Amino acid sequence: MKTRNLVYLFFTTLLIGSTAGMLTGLVLDWSQYWADLKNGEILSFLIVILWLLGVSSIFSLISQMGFFAYLTIHRFGLGIFKSVKLWNTIQVVLIAVALFDLVYFRYEVFAEEGESVISYILIALFLLAVGLVTAYVKQKETNKQAFIPALFFIVVVTILEWIPGLQSNDPKWLWLILIPLLVSNVWQLLTLHRLIQKDA
Repeated sequence: MKTRNLVYLFFTTLLIGSTAGMLTGLVLDWSQYWADLKNGEILSFLIVILWLLGVSSIFSLISQMGFFAYLTIHRFGLGIFKSVKLWNTIQVVLIAVALFDLVYFRYEVFAEEGESVISYILIALFLLAVGLVTAYVKQKETNKQAFIPALFFIVVVTILEWIPGLQSNDPKWLWLILIPLLVSNVWQLLTLHRLIQKDA
Protein backbone atom coordinates (compact mmCIF):
# COMPACT_ATOMS: atom_id res chain seq x y z
CA MET A 1 0.00 0.00 0.00
CA LYS A 2 1.25 3.46 -0.90
CA THR A 3 2.41 5.87 1.80
CA ARG A 4 -0.35 8.38 1.09
CA ASN A 5 -2.97 5.70 1.70
CA LEU A 6 -1.35 4.75 5.01
CA VAL A 7 -1.42 8.41 6.02
CA TYR A 8 -5.05 8.61 4.91
CA LEU A 9 -5.96 5.53 6.97
CA PHE A 10 -4.16 6.90 10.03
CA PHE A 11 -5.76 10.34 10.03
CA THR A 12 -9.26 9.24 9.03
CA THR A 13 -9.23 6.59 11.78
CA LEU A 14 -8.05 9.18 14.28
CA LEU A 15 -10.73 11.66 13.22
CA ILE A 16 -13.59 9.17 13.08
CA GLY A 17 -12.66 7.45 16.36
CA SER A 18 -12.20 10.74 18.21
CA THR A 19 -15.47 12.14 16.91
CA ALA A 20 -17.36 8.96 17.86
CA GLY A 21 -15.93 9.11 21.38
CA MET A 22 -16.74 12.80 21.73
CA LEU A 23 -20.36 12.27 20.64
CA THR A 24 -20.66 9.30 23.01
CA GLY A 25 -19.41 11.41 25.90
CA LEU A 26 -21.89 14.18 25.08
CA VAL A 27 -24.80 11.74 24.88
CA LEU A 28 -23.90 10.07 28.19
CA ASP A 29 -23.91 13.39 30.10
CA TRP A 30 -26.11 15.45 27.82
CA SER A 31 -28.36 16.85 30.59
CA GLN A 32 -25.36 18.34 32.39
CA TYR A 33 -23.85 19.83 29.23
CA TRP A 34 -27.22 21.19 28.11
CA ALA A 35 -27.60 22.91 31.48
CA ASP A 36 -24.16 24.50 31.02
CA LEU A 37 -25.15 25.78 27.58
CA LYS A 38 -28.43 27.21 28.87
CA ASN A 39 -26.49 29.00 31.62
CA GLY A 40 -24.22 30.56 29.01
CA GLU A 41 -21.15 28.52 30.01
CA ILE A 42 -20.01 28.05 26.42
CA LEU A 43 -16.31 28.00 27.32
CA SER A 44 -16.87 25.11 29.75
CA PHE A 45 -18.76 23.23 27.05
CA LEU A 46 -15.94 23.75 24.53
CA ILE A 47 -13.36 22.58 27.08
CA VAL A 48 -15.41 19.41 27.64
CA ILE A 49 -15.54 18.77 23.89
CA LEU A 50 -11.77 19.19 23.60
CA TRP A 51 -11.23 16.88 26.57
CA LEU A 52 -13.53 14.22 25.07
CA LEU A 53 -11.75 14.50 21.72
CA GLY A 54 -8.38 14.14 23.45
CA VAL A 55 -9.39 11.08 25.46
CA SER A 56 -11.06 9.44 22.47
CA SER A 57 -8.05 10.08 20.25
CA ILE A 58 -5.92 8.06 22.68
CA PHE A 59 -8.15 5.03 22.21
CA SER A 60 -8.29 5.60 18.48
CA LEU A 61 -4.48 5.38 18.46
CA ILE A 62 -4.60 2.24 20.60
CA SER A 63 -7.02 0.80 18.04
CA GLN A 64 -4.55 1.49 15.24
CA MET A 65 -1.72 -0.20 17.12
CA GLY A 66 -3.98 -3.20 17.75
CA PHE A 67 -4.94 -3.37 14.08
CA PHE A 68 -1.39 -3.53 12.76
CA ALA A 69 -0.40 -5.90 15.57
CA TYR A 70 -3.22 -8.23 14.50
CA LEU A 71 -2.19 -8.08 10.84
CA THR A 72 1.25 -9.29 11.95
CA ILE A 73 -0.15 -11.99 14.25
CA HIS A 74 -2.50 -13.18 11.50
CA ARG A 75 0.43 -13.68 9.12
CA PHE A 76 2.37 -15.53 11.82
CA GLY A 77 -0.67 -17.75 12.49
CA LEU A 78 -1.00 -18.65 8.83
CA GLY A 79 2.72 -19.39 8.66
CA ILE A 80 2.84 -21.50 11.82
CA PHE A 81 -0.27 -23.62 11.25
CA LYS A 82 0.19 -23.94 7.46
CA SER A 83 -3.59 -24.20 7.08
CA VAL A 84 -6.22 -21.48 6.82
CA LYS A 85 -8.87 -23.89 8.13
CA LEU A 86 -6.86 -24.81 11.24
CA TRP A 87 -5.94 -21.19 11.97
CA ASN A 88 -9.58 -20.13 11.57
CA THR A 89 -10.67 -22.91 13.93
CA ILE A 90 -8.21 -21.68 16.56
CA GLN A 91 -9.53 -18.14 16.11
CA VAL A 92 -13.13 -19.31 16.59
CA VAL A 93 -12.13 -21.00 19.86
CA LEU A 94 -10.38 -17.82 21.01
CA ILE A 95 -13.47 -15.75 20.14
CA ALA A 96 -15.62 -18.03 22.30
CA VAL A 97 -13.12 -17.91 25.18
CA ALA A 98 -12.84 -14.10 24.98
CA LEU A 99 -16.62 -13.61 25.05
CA PHE A 100 -17.03 -16.06 27.92
CA ASP A 101 -14.28 -14.33 29.91
CA LEU A 102 -15.79 -10.92 29.18
CA VAL A 103 -19.02 -12.02 30.83
CA TYR A 104 -17.72 -14.37 33.54
CA PHE A 105 -14.85 -12.35 35.01
CA ARG A 106 -16.71 -9.03 34.97
CA TYR A 107 -19.68 -10.68 36.66
CA GLU A 108 -17.47 -12.35 39.27
CA VAL A 109 -15.62 -9.13 40.08
CA PHE A 110 -18.33 -6.48 39.86
CA ALA A 111 -21.74 -8.13 40.37
CA GLU A 112 -23.47 -7.31 43.61
CA GLU A 113 -25.39 -9.95 45.53
CA GLY A 114 -28.54 -10.86 43.65
CA GLU A 115 -27.57 -8.92 40.51
CA SER A 116 -28.52 -10.53 37.22
CA VAL A 117 -25.90 -11.62 34.72
CA ILE A 118 -28.07 -10.34 31.85
CA SER A 119 -26.49 -6.88 31.60
CA TYR A 120 -23.04 -8.48 31.37
CA ILE A 121 -24.22 -10.85 28.65
CA LEU A 122 -25.82 -8.01 26.66
CA ILE A 123 -22.51 -6.17 26.31
CA ALA A 124 -20.86 -9.32 24.97
CA LEU A 125 -23.78 -9.90 22.58
CA PHE A 126 -23.54 -6.30 21.36
CA LEU A 127 -19.86 -6.74 20.60
CA LEU A 128 -20.52 -10.08 18.89
CA ALA A 129 -23.33 -8.56 16.79
CA VAL A 130 -21.09 -5.73 15.59
CA GLY A 131 -18.39 -8.28 14.82
CA LEU A 132 -20.76 -10.50 12.82
CA VAL A 133 -22.12 -7.60 10.74
CA THR A 134 -18.63 -6.23 10.07
CA ALA A 135 -17.26 -9.67 9.20
CA TYR A 136 -20.18 -10.26 6.82
CA VAL A 137 -19.51 -6.98 5.00
CA LYS A 138 -15.78 -7.76 4.88
CA GLN A 139 -16.51 -11.20 3.43
CA LYS A 140 -18.88 -9.78 0.79
CA GLU A 141 -16.31 -7.20 -0.30
CA THR A 142 -13.29 -9.55 -0.30
CA ASN A 143 -13.65 -13.32 0.05
CA LYS A 144 -15.15 -16.02 2.30
CA GLN A 145 -11.86 -16.63 4.11
CA ALA A 146 -12.00 -13.07 5.52
CA PHE A 147 -15.03 -13.73 7.75
CA ILE A 148 -13.36 -15.43 10.74
CA PRO A 149 -10.28 -13.14 10.86
CA ALA A 150 -12.56 -10.09 10.69
CA LEU A 151 -14.78 -11.44 13.48
CA PHE A 152 -11.72 -12.30 15.57
CA PHE A 153 -10.33 -8.81 15.17
CA ILE A 154 -13.55 -7.04 16.07
CA VAL A 155 -14.28 -9.26 19.08
CA VAL A 156 -10.99 -10.43 20.57
CA VAL A 157 -8.71 -7.52 19.71
CA THR A 158 -11.34 -4.97 20.75
CA ILE A 159 -11.73 -6.73 24.13
CA LEU A 160 -7.95 -6.64 24.65
CA GLU A 161 -7.84 -2.93 23.77
CA TRP A 162 -10.83 -2.35 26.06
CA ILE A 163 -9.12 -3.75 29.18
CA PRO A 164 -8.46 -0.29 30.76
CA GLY A 165 -12.20 0.38 30.67
CA LEU A 166 -13.14 -3.11 31.82
CA GLN A 167 -11.11 -2.70 35.01
CA SER A 168 -13.70 -0.27 36.30
CA ASN A 169 -17.44 -0.86 36.39
CA ASP A 170 -18.41 2.70 35.50
CA PRO A 171 -20.89 2.45 32.58
CA LYS A 172 -19.85 5.86 31.26
CA TRP A 173 -16.19 4.87 30.99
CA LEU A 174 -17.09 1.48 29.54
CA TRP A 175 -18.92 3.11 26.64
CA LEU A 176 -16.62 6.12 26.33
CA ILE A 177 -13.71 3.73 25.72
CA LEU A 178 -15.56 1.04 23.76
CA ILE A 179 -17.20 3.23 21.12
CA PRO A 180 -14.06 4.93 19.75
CA LEU A 181 -12.25 1.58 19.80
CA LEU A 182 -15.07 -0.20 18.00
CA VAL A 183 -15.69 2.54 15.44
CA SER A 184 -11.95 2.80 14.71
CA ASN A 185 -11.59 -0.97 14.38
CA VAL A 186 -14.56 -1.30 12.04
CA TRP A 187 -13.37 1.62 9.92
CA GLN A 188 -9.85 0.24 9.56
CA LEU A 189 -11.05 -3.26 8.76
CA LEU A 190 -13.46 -2.13 6.06
CA THR A 191 -11.15 0.51 4.60
CA LEU A 192 -7.85 -1.38 4.28
CA HIS A 193 -8.88 -3.69 1.42
CA ARG A 194 -10.42 -0.76 -0.47
CA LEU A 195 -7.16 1.16 -0.28
CA ILE A 196 -5.22 -1.93 -1.39
CA GLN A 197 -7.59 -2.44 -4.33
CA LYS A 198 -7.25 1.25 -5.20
CA ASP A 199 -3.44 0.90 -5.29
CA ALA A 200 -3.69 -2.23 -7.41
